[in-house]
Amino acid sequence: MTGAGGNRVDDVLARSARRTPGRVALRYGERVWTYAELNDAVSEAAAFLIGERLGNGDRVGAYGHNSDAYLIGFLACSRAGLVHVPINHNLTGEDLRYIVEQSGCSAVLADPQVQHRLPGHVRVLPLRDATGSLLEQTRRRRAGEAHVHLGTDDGDGLAQLLYTSGTTALPKGAMMSHRALVHEYASAITALDLKESDKPVHALPLYHSAQMHVFLMPYLAVGAENTVLDAPDAERIFELVEAGRADSLFAPPTVWIGLSRHPGFASRDLGALRKAYYGASIMPVPVLERLRARLPGLRFYNCFGQSEIGPLATVLGPDEHEGRMDSCGRPVLFVEARVVDERGREVPDGTQGEVVYRSPQLCAGYWEKPEETAAAFRDGWFRSGDLAVRDTEGFFTVVDRVKDVINSGGVLVASRQVEDVLYEHPGVAEAAVIGLPDERWIEAVTAVVVRGDRDLTEAVLLAHAREKLAHFKAPKRVLFVDELPRNASGKILKRELRTRFTAGRAGA
Repeated sequence: MTGAGGNRVDDVLARSARRTPGRVALRYGERVWTYAELNDAVSEAAAFLIGERLGNGDRVGAYGHNSDAYLIGFLACSRAGLVHVPINHNLTGEDLRYIVEQSGCSAVLADPQVQHRLPGHVRVLPLRDATGSLLEQTRRRRAGEAHVHLGTDDGDGLAQLLYTSGTTALPKGAMMSHRALVHEYASAITALDLKESDKPVHALPLYHSAQMHVFLMPYLAVGAENTVLDAPDAERIFELVEAGRADSLFAPPTVWIGLSRHPGFASRDLGALRKAYYGASIMPVPVLERLRARLPGLRFYNCFGQSEIGPLATVLGPDEHEGRMDSCGRPVLFVEARVVDERGREVPDGTQGEVVYRSPQLCAGYWEKPEETAAAFRDGWFRSGDLAVRDTEGFFTVVDRVKDVINSGGVLVASRQVEDVLYEHPGVAEAAVIGLPDERWIEAVTAVVVRGDRDLTEAVLLAHAREKLAHFKAPKRVLFVDELPRNASGKILKRELRTRFTAGRAGA
């Protein structure tokens, strides 16, 4: 077993394995790992990676679905001194090639069913379900062998390249050190009230920083019993809750909306569910109100941040929602935040501006992108790109992304306010508000809506909005779609919507 006094990501598991070796750490499918077994498996996998001629600082991609093998692969890279590069398993073609090549991956740990999508020159190491896979290596334990750190103990070394969501441009690899991630774990444990007695279910993709770094890794740090699912399947989640195997769940608003609309949500016994975490995108206030009405004993936490800060920056706790359900809360333990104007000067409370951060959780910059790094940091503060207002008690309310604000006739309109009004209509399942080029308005406020009621019409929804919004904020047009484009974390890709419908208008 490794020493438990280091500053690396894998030391988080090693410490729990020393403290509670026989406690269940992880369940995936039929496989169950105690903390000692999981820690030993990580050491075996690390030895396997080094045996594959991978050296300290080499980048190793991870291209696979949720599994115990995926977690072991991440921690094994840490223990071997390698830099882990999580890749969205839905990426194909040039998007996939870009991340593999821009990061300079020496190898990619991949599930066999998706590895054929990788560029032909890439060296592939199977994660699971194949002869010689990483998971198979963990089963070849040598009894009595002492395991030691195979990498260095430098907490300032790189642990991961976390590629940004790419909602406005090509993804950038945020360089996350071991020290930054361990600080972020401490912030998550404190702000989200994570306990050893909790039974969290992890259903969102592990390649995304929120599920891995805000929940799974911090929960391993406190010694909880974790269940990993392939996907956020409502029936499976309900079964685990009813069986007493799950009492804590994180999901973006789109998944909570789906769970609340599932027939079983109203009929199943979900009383054991105690903690509900949401984030990755803004939760419409009307949806949150419906969830709280159905499960009044469920404690809700709003988690907010971005990849570059590990990704947790602020939290709105369950006792802080009343009267401020549109807020994303206050900064977590190791994060300092303020709101500034275009020149970087702090603005008074109640004034809109851009959120900037200073924190040991922050990335060291963007991998091989010095210009983008210089643009993102100003005097030691990271520019988030989020427009927000801070109140006198220190609570932040995000108004919009800087690049999503709509210029309607020379007046700036925040899409968030318009979306909340649209969600108040019972016929709206999902909504996104964007600005489209317009000769009269500069940008026309446009609602892109997924119907919950197939009989909902544009005229009805426009009338609803005009009753509640100033004329310059109300949508000029409603476009109905079957679904909204999202990235892995559940964020709506408004850039794609603008491109799609701008092109449609040009070709009309």
